[in-house]
Order: sequence, then C-alpha cells, then structure tokens
Amino acid sequence: MATISNSGSTSVNGTTPESMDLKDEMILPPLPPPPPIMAEPHIGSMKRISGRKHKNSEVASRQYGINIFIVGLLLMFAAYLRINGLSESDRLIFLIALMLIQILWMIFHMAVSSRKTWGFPERDGHAGARWLRCGIGLFALTTIVMHALKLGYFVGYAECKSIIEGIYPITHIIHTVLQVCFLWRHSKDVIKSFKKLDRFGLIHSVYTNLLLWASAVATESDHQLEEHMGRLTSLGFVNITLHDDHVACNCTTYLCDIFKRGIYYMYPFYIEYQVLASAMLYVLWKNIGNNLGYCHHRPKLNFRGVIPGTLLGLIVFAATLAMVAIYLLNIGRSKDSSESALSIFYFYSIAVLAFMSIVSVIGLIIHRLDTTPTIKVNSPAVKLDEDLLVGSAVGSWITSWSSIIAIIFSDSHPAFTWYNLPYSILVIVEKYIQNLFITTYINRKDNPNTKIPQVEIYVTSGETNFPTESTDFGTGKLDKTPNHLHKHYSNCKGCICHQEILQNPSSRFKKTVLKNITAALFLCNISLWIPPAFGCRPQYDNGLEAIVFGFMPWIIITDIAVPFSIFYRMHSMYALFDVFCKVGSF
Repeated sequence: MATISNSGSTSVNGTTPESMDLKDEMILPPLPPPPPIMAEPHIGSMKRISGRKHKNSEVASRQYGINIFIVGLLLMFAAYLRINGLSESDRLIFLIALMLIQILWMIFHMAVSSRKTWGFPERDGHAGARWLRCGIGLFALTTIVMHALKLGYFVGYAECKSIIEGIYPITHIIHTVLQVCFLWRHSKDVIKSFKKLDRFGLIHSVYTNLLLWASAVATESDHQLEEHMGRLTSLGFVNITLHDDHVACNCTTYLCDIFKRGIYYMYPFYIEYQVLASAMLYVLWKNIGNNLGYCHHRPKLNFRGVIPGTLLGLIVFAATLAMVAIYLLNIGRSKDSSESALSIFYFYSIAVLAFMSIVSVIGLIIHRLDTTPTIKVNSPAVKLDEDLLVGSAVGSWITSWSSIIAIIFSDSHPAFTWYNLPYSILVIVEKYIQNLFITTYINRKDNPNTKIPQVEIYVTSGETNFPTESTDFGTGKLDKTPNHLHKHYSNCKGCICHQEILQNPSSRFKKTVLKNITAALFLCNISLWIPPAFGCRPQYDNGLEAIVFGFMPWIIITDIAVPFSIFYRMHSMYALFDVFCKVGSF
C-alpha cells in the first residue's frame, strides 16, 4: 500500500524510499484530488426531480381521462332517458370528436416512431404478444363488419335519420383500422420521447375505447331486454313489452331487417374488441419512460407429453358444441323445452367447472411442493394481466352472488333453479382458484443466483457461444455435457443469459403434469367462452333473478357483467398460453 508523507516522500507499506534498494524503489504519481462532495447528492436530487415530474404527468393524464369518461357516461344516460334538449345525435358527435382526436394522435405517433432520431428502440417483450394481436385483429374485423351493416341500415332510412348517424360508422371504421395498425406496430414500445404528449394521447385512447364499450353495452342491453321478455313467456312469467323505437319512414331497400339483425349478432365481438384494445393501450401508457431492467425470455414451445390434457380439453370442447346446439334449439319453444335446456346447461357447466377447479388445485399443490428457487417477474404487462384476471372475474361473481341471493329469497323455485345454486357457487370457486394458479406461474421466473449447476451462455450480436466438451462448474469438471441437461436461453442481444439446469425424473414428471393441466384449462376456457358469446345466457332466460331484482335493473346488471365474463375466458386463454410457455422453461 502506498502512502505519501508530509515531506512529500512516498512510502510503500510503511517503508520509506531511503530504506529501499534503488532497484526496488517505486515512484508513484500524486493521488488525484477527491471528487466534489456535492456531486452525488446533486445527481440524486436530479433523479428525484425527474421522477416527480414523471409521476405528476401520469396523475394529470389519468385525471384527464377520468373526466372524459364521466362526461361521456352522463351524455349516454341523458340520451337514454330522453332528457329535453339532448338527443342521440349529440352523444354521437361527442364520440366522433373523441375518435378524431385519437386518430390525429395515432398518425403523429406513427410518423414520429418512423424517424430514426425519435424512434423507440426499447421494447417490452411481455406486452403485445402475437397471439393477442391476432385476437384483436379478428375482433376488429367483426367490428368493421358491424359498422358496415350500420351504414347499410342508415342508407335504407336516410330520409328520416340524422346525417350524424351515417358519419359515425364511417368514422368508427377508420378509427378501428388505424388503431389495429397502431397496436400491431407499437404495442411493445417503451416510449421515451414526447412522453407528456404520449401520456395524454394514450390515456385519451384508453377512455375513448371504454366509452365506446359502454355505449355498446347500453345498446345491447336494450335489445336483449326486448328479446328475452319473449323467452320468459315460455317459462310462465308475465310478458312485458317495453318501448320500441319506430323509424318515422319506410326503408328504401328490403335489407334493413337483415342489417338490423346482423348488427346485434356482432355486438359481443365488438364489446370484446373495445375491452382488449383498452387493455393493450393501458400497458403502453404504463410503460412510458420505464427502464425495464430485465431480459425477456421467449422459451421454445414444446408440446411433448401433453396428450392426456389435450384429449380431456377436446372432450370438453365437443360437449360444449353439443350443449350449445341443444340450448339454442330448445330455449323459448315451450315451458318444458326451456326448462330442459336450462337443466342441461347447468349439468354441463357444473361438471366442467368442478373439473377445472380440481386440476387448478393440483397445479397449486405442485407449486407448493416445488423447492426450485424463483424470483418474481417485474413487468407492467404481467401486472396488468393479474389485474385484468381479477377485475374481469368480478362480472361473474356479481351475477353468481345475485343468483344465490335470488334462489334464497324467491317465493317460487322451479326445478332448474336448484341446479343454478351449485353452478353459481362453482363459478365463484373456479375463477378464484384458477386466478391463483395463473398468477402463481405467470409471475414465476428462474432465479439466476440459484446454486444449481449452470452454464453461462454469452449472447452477442445474435451469436451464441457455449462450451461443448468440458465445463467447469466450480464444484468439479465434466468431460462431456450430459444429455439430460435441459438447455434454454434467451434471444436478447448484449446480455448474459443462462442456464442449463440439471433435471431429475421428479422434476420432469411435475413439469409434464403442469403442462397437461395448463393445456386442459386452456381448452376448457375456450369451451366456456363459446356459450355466452353465441347466445347461451341463462342469466337472462331462467327469469328468477329478473323477478327478484326487477327486469330492467337485472338486464342492465347482466349486460355489464356478461361481457366481462366473456373477456375473462378470453384473457385466461392468453394467460394460460403464457403459463404453458413458462412451464416448459422451468
């Protein structure tokens, strides 16, 4: 160790140069002056100021979006209640203005991102999965078809309808096409240029899509109320007719009725499109200015050993198609056929929900017994997946608890209502357990600091280098890499990725069981998505809850809750697909 004496001479380890031989003498340069004391605190204070500005703009944009949403909801309720001085055209003008603002912002964002200077090179690998973008593309196609039918319906009644009702579907088609292009190209972006403008643009887009969703729910609620009043007559309930909007002129073509009927078939898909678009835009908003600090791992899909789970899922899928056909052919025909259709639906659902609950519990038990060190994934997209699973499950929980209360306090109890009771309980239990299973594994990531023998694989410029013959793990040497080492590595550039994990037969068996569980749950969620999406909605048709809570309140509650239930099944499919990929890399 070198020191400098007061006289300016240098000593090494306490020995002065005079006591050293000439050949051993060391001449050291003078020590550099210490850095300024205020340098580090100044940098820290700048970081704190930057973080505060980031938080302030986030809060300001959120409040802007909430106020837009409140204004839109008030206009919607005022138009629905036919308040004097406000018409449906005024509400549509407000929605058109919101969509035009979003269109202008999306064009600006796509133009900026194409410039090399202001591009967004950092991307969140957890956000905007290809499977999710394909889903939103499919729902967007149905949305375009629906608004094309609306435009055709407007043309037939153009003589007595406001021109705004023709401009609205055209604007919505342009908005949908641009929004899908925007999400396909930019759903993974981590925006770090024009952050304030993009925060307001994205939150404006989120709440615009939510208002379009709320408008669709209100329109479909009115239509479903009229339709299901007729079905309740077959079950012996009193027939109630509500107001019907009659157009003041005749249709100039013979296709108006076909257009009107087709529009309402498209509404479930349109509602899912708006919810899905809002979720993807919200992830973009949360990612603005973030430093991700992790390397996204994209494991290779491996379908080996999942035949049992796939077969079970396909059996459930086939049973679903048969049940949907029986339900739609029998409901509303007569009292006996309607009760028979409802009973078959409840028997089917009880069996499927019980099966899903059992396999989810098995998956949780396997996780409980697993001792492999793991860490929690930190990503806004993964966090949003958790929130959406719980938030969308609330819709089914509302209708299920309402059914339980209605069964308890109803004066009359037809036979099928007692099947409704275990069905409603299982809906609550199954979603609760499945959410635990999905969130347990979707957050799971191998711990890079684990003491399991591993090989570091250096990835630079897309090239992978790793030892082929001998490898020193620090605990001994292996002459050859064993065949039972499970290799997996990331495709990220410029980061050190790992690892080759030694797996014993017990670990392989647990992983195979988990993959089968995930495959079965994936197909079961597809099966449970089909009935409500294509018209099997016993919440409307059994009539019990409507009698207890009132027809109009129950229809409104159900039309708000059922789209969330449909979205829950679709989002569960996406989350379970992600779990399946992660299980393969454990």
